[in-house]
Amino acid sequence: MTRKIEQQMCSAIHNNQDWSSANTRVIYSPIRNTSEVYLHNNLIAIVADDDLQIFDGGYQSKTTKSRLNALCNEFCITGEGVFQKDFAWYVRKFTGAINGQSIFTTEDFNNGYIFS
Repeated sequence: MTRKIEQQMCSAIHNNQDWSSANTRVIYSPIRNTSEVYLHNNLIAIVADDDLQIFDGGYQSKTTKSRLNALCNEFCITGEGVFQKDFAWYVRKFTGAINGQSIFTTEDFNNGYIFS
């Protein structure tokens, strides 16, 4: 379930608009044709036409993870995202399909990880 603020965040990105609400902000750069997403003034994502680059903004919080997963749900392949296990963050990445079944791999979360 996506939160209203996350729906508004994604809508602003789709519409190439600057947007801000509470602790979340989107800044659109027409020169680079990217949207930067900030949480508490910390960069957590850069959305371009062909990729999504993610960061933890220095805080691996529930809210950061929620915003990143809302972005993944909107701009990545279904099933890709960020999750936590034993206090560590991981990325679930689509790697292909076999007999119509999607195959995912798990990688360590690294700031600047790119879904493309």
